[in-house]
Amino acid sequence: MAVPIAILGTGKMGEALLSGLLRAGFDVGRVMATVRRKERGDALAERYGVRVVSNVEAAKTAGTLILAVKPQDMARLLDEIGPHVPAGTLVISAAAGIPTAFVEERIGERVPVVRVMSNTPVLVDEAMSVISAGGHAGEEHLCRVEELFSPVGRVLRLPESLQDAATALSGSGPAYFFYLVEAMVDAGILLGMPRAAALELVIQSIVGAAIMLRDSGEHPVILREAVTSPGGTTIAAIAELERHRVRAAFLDAIEAARDRGRELAGG
Repeated sequence: MAVPIAILGTGKMGEALLSGLLRAGFDVGRVMATVRRKERGDALAERYGVRVVSNVEAAKTAGTLILAVKPQDMARLLDEIGPHVPAGTLVISAAAGIPTAFVEERIGERVPVVRVMSNTPVLVDEAMSVISAGGHAGEEHLCRVEELFSPVGRVLRLPESLQDAATALSGSGPAYFFYLVEAMVDAGILLGMPRAAALELVIQSIVGAAIMLRDSGEHPVILREAVTSPGGTTIAAIAELERHRVRAAFLDAIEAARDRGRELAGG
């Protein structure tokens, strides 16, 4: 793929995608970025050597547009660039809650649109990216999106009807784990352990558990039961988690994230 790529709205997630593309070996000369504030653009140009352009210039010249603005800013961006996007340009929408139909209606051409939800582990090449084709996108376009995102993590195709759930589960997912780590470290401090030691124990336990879950092919229930001896320490802890309805809280939290994503898109 020699066509230029432009990331429109290079905020935190946009920068994460930018840095991931460059680490994956994409020529910086092929990548453009757009920003709202000049100082932000200057910082990106200095940090990555990327060319910072206007939204309209990106729309006119890039063969692939990655729309990484906030959901509430998407309509304004599409109104700005819609008249300037040539037919055949691949448009990738990375904004939570925005359906491909929303983008297609405002572009003004029968351009292929693919919806993507990635997450911040793109910074360490361990992202989970979920992709869905719009009405004018076919196998060729999905393959191109996979080519862009697979070097920085895993890519899963899902029907667009499941994208809001994927956003809540995977897009926001890293924050849930950071929250859990914070709570476990606090528990270690409560038990008299130095913060640094507690953090090291928790991080390695979570990394090891995640690798076991990924590589063993076992269901998480099986792996949990292997640690949970009758009458032991683990079952005592799990009983407390169940008493405090932690499982139900996660269900409610992820459902709330799904609903909030829809609200942001509607706003």
